[in-house]
Amino acid sequence: MLRDCYSACRGALQNGGIEAPDFEALCLLEHVTGYGRSGLIAHGDAPVPEEQKALLHELTQKRLTHYPLQYLLGEWSFMGFPLSVGEGVLIPRDDTEVCTGLCLDYLKGKPNAAAIDLCSGSGAIAIALEKLGHAAVTAVEWSEQAFCFLTKNIYANNCRVQAVRGDIFFCHTQFPDNGFDLIVSNPPYIRQDELPSLQAEVQFEPAMALDGGADGYRFYTTILQNWSRKLKAGGALVFELGEGQAAQVGALMCEQGFADIRTEQDLGGCERAIIGIRQSTVR
Repeated sequence: MLRDCYSACRGALQNGGIEAPDFEALCLLEHVTGYGRSGLIAHGDAPVPEEQKALLHELTQKRLTHYPLQYLLGEWSFMGFPLSVGEGVLIPRDDTEVCTGLCLDYLKGKPNAAAIDLCSGSGAIAIALEKLGHAAVTAVEWSEQAFCFLTKNIYANNCRVQAVRGDIFFCHTQFPDNGFDLIVSNPPYIRQDELPSLQAEVQFEPAMALDGGADGYRFYTTILQNWSRKLKAGGALVFELGEGQAAQVGALMCEQGFADIRTEQDLGGCERAIIGIRQSTVR
């Protein structure tokens, strides 16, 4: 029965130390059978085909290895938009809504603004800015695997985001100076020596989307040095931040001539995003 399948999945996840076994069991059950919480309540006694039982068991066992739930489901939502995810692309996280929110606030009253999302990954930020901020968005991603997810998500969400496969360390030469109203990036910002200590689930995500270099600031520095001039005067640069990085990134932005710099906290009180405005002259 459906109820028995849910109970078995939930019990296995709970015994295996998975943090939210109720929620995850429901996610897996709905993925396999099509029945979510309301379906479980209404049809708990419904029989479950053997092939679905076998698949649910297989996915449960894989989750017990701490393989990410999002990869098992093949899809995850960001700000209400469904995004395909899988091996090779960073999983969208709620923390990134803080960075996206700063962007959307800036875009208010700026119809047809030109924005570019660097290190776009699955396209989470780019899609939200196009759909909610009504901006003309370019999304830049270097990883071949992530770029496949990016283009798939743009199409699935009926977006006009322009996807560009490029390495942000070099491809800035392809874009005109003073061409954008907004540059945003959720770059790799984990220090190299911290990567092995990240939680087990994160170890399955692509290292190139996490590795911020020896000090964690490699991408921030490069973007500020090479991309600042791509902003119009009065344009905004927005970064997602790692814990404890706000002061250093803010100082780097000041050095490049940005003003009106401010940060935004996530629900845990961490300064999770930063915004600065380009002045008429950027060094």
